[in-house]
Amino acid sequence: MRVKLVVNGQNYERDCPEHKTLLKFIREDLGLAGTKEGCGMGECGACTIIMNGRAVNSCMVLAVEADGANIQTIEGEASGASLSDIQKAFEKHHAVQCGFCTPGMVMSVKELLSDNPKPSEAQIKEAIEGNFCRCTGYTQIIEAVQDLTGGKEKGGLDRV
Repeated sequence: MRVKLVVNGQNYERDCPEHKTLLKFIREDLGLAGTKEGCGMGECGACTIIMNGRAVNSCMVLAVEADGANIQTIEGEASGASLSDIQKAFEKHHAVQCGFCTPGMVMSVKELLSDNPKPSEAQIKEAIEGNFCRCTGYTQIIEAVQDLTGGKEKGGLDRV
């Protein structure tokens, strides 16, 4: 089947088998390897992307189901060589250990902040609960989001 979509602001049109997941399509057909495959069953959040404004597990969506969609992957988060504010906050708070979960975590936080620019700690925890991280223990991730939003940490990320 033919799939047309917009990924990180760029139009793509490709032939695609009906059974191919959006995750595989993004990685294999578009060459965007930032979105990771962890469990392949929608449980770990490593493959989280933003599709039509919502965070979704790309391993659970068929590429043909995304026809006509507007998608953002982690590659679309930074602006050239400059990290986004979310990425800067993660870096500042050492919320990146091995980095495997980071792309999906950043996408989940992005959706949270688009809906709620001043989330409570409970809302942050709820937003990232679908993202499994073995390394950080989540504390640094929560602190990064709180700092970014002017939460209980240091009152906002210092802009560079």
